[in-house]
Amino acid sequence: MAGLIGRILGFGLLGLVVTPIVVTIMVLALAYTFDPTCGRPGDSGGCEMGAVSIGVMSALPGMALCIAVVLYRHFRRRVKSPVTPP
Repeated sequence: MAGLIGRILGFGLLGLVVTPIVVTIMVLALAYTFDPTCGRPGDSGGCEMGAVSIGVMSALPGMALCIAVVLYRHFRRRVKSPVTPP
């Protein structure tokens, strides 16, 4: 049980940190690819602030997704464990 709690905390924190970074970089890449006004004078950082806002909003769903994966793997492993004959 302690191992499960440790994995939940570890992967939850990993999802909480890594997901916003990845999402922000992806949104910035897409914004600069498809919007020619991003990064030009007169934009006043609108694309960058939008990317950061989306990145910050993705932190909790990223953490929840990582915790769900850990729990799924844990319970899946318990169901598949071989039964020893008496």
